[in-house]
Amino acid sequence: MSKNIKYRVLGVMSGTSLDGIDLAICTFEKTNKWEFKIEKSDTLKYDNYWKSTLENLHKQNKEIIAETNIKYGALLGEKITAFLGNKKVDFIASHGHTIFHQPENNYTLQIGDGKSISQTTGITTINDFRSLDVSLNGQGAPLVPIGDLHLFPNYKYCINLGGFANISIKHEGEITAFDICAVNIVLNRICEKLNIEYDNNGDIAKKGNLIPELLQQLNKLDFYKKLPPKSLGREWVEKEINPIIKNQKPEDALHTFCEHIAIQIGAFIPNESTLFTGGGVFNQYLMERIKHYSSSKIIIPSNTIINFKEALLFGFLGVLKARNEVNCLQSVTGADRDNSGGVIHQI
Repeated sequence: MSKNIKYRVLGVMSGTSLDGIDLAICTFEKTNKWEFKIEKSDTLKYDNYWKSTLENLHKQNKEIIAETNIKYGALLGEKITAFLGNKKVDFIASHGHTIFHQPENNYTLQIGDGKSISQTTGITTINDFRSLDVSLNGQGAPLVPIGDLHLFPNYKYCINLGGFANISIKHEGEITAFDICAVNIVLNRICEKLNIEYDNNGDIAKKGNLIPELLQQLNKLDFYKKLPPKSLGREWVEKEINPIIKNQKPEDALHTFCEHIAIQIGAFIPNESTLFTGGGVFNQYLMERIKHYSSSKIIIPSNTIINFKEALLFGFLGVLKARNEVNCLQSVTGADRDNSGGVIHQI
């Protein structure tokens, strides 16, 4: 792939909270520094079949997982083709959907077969951004920091509130990053008990009562004592969080978990400015509690950046991979070396 200085890429992301497939056509241009623009973006909701399939796939055998990987790649290909219409892109950069994330066992799996996407769309596709780093004894996560470093240089801290909260911290041209805690993967699961998808504006959490013993239990979890590099996955939530919140009244569980998130995040953003993105930003109650625990200047960007920053950043990881440049940092993941993750599927 040529080393031209301007790229038009489709970034594709599916978050752990299963709110849909994020698609963003982005342009990246390098002069003295990288500039970007999101030209068109959309989130495509999953139908009940795919939501249920993705939610339960980790319980299936290897054959079904392999088959679903290919089917899901074809689904992404069809959705992408419809979304692009007659718009042209240089390539697709797809994160896929995480089914397993166990870096301690040298294993991570994001489904959405890149070959199926490229065959369905007729467009070169880059996917599987995490495996190389995990094979180099890294966490394979977070992956967005290289984008935070180059595309959002004006903020000391960048936090994404998705299924999990992750943070990038810049210091003298270097960057460290890690997962802080679970967010929507837990909040949305509690909401299911109330027969709603999510807590709009955090209105239900706001009305709930604090459960002090639960808050104490959550804040004492071993993960918070670990030093980075560290990352979280569904497996951790199922083992550590679900058992201690499952019998609580949903309103009170939401209230208490928001307090827990705010305490954990507030500890890492004491000053300067923090850029917040991800669906959790729309939870006004949660954002109020985060402000309560931090003196940082909290920056909320446009809705396009809030919703599609991760799709944008996977587009950017694809650009760096296409240029054979580092897109995964040892300082972030703890891998044996910096690396250029991703597998390129040519037509």
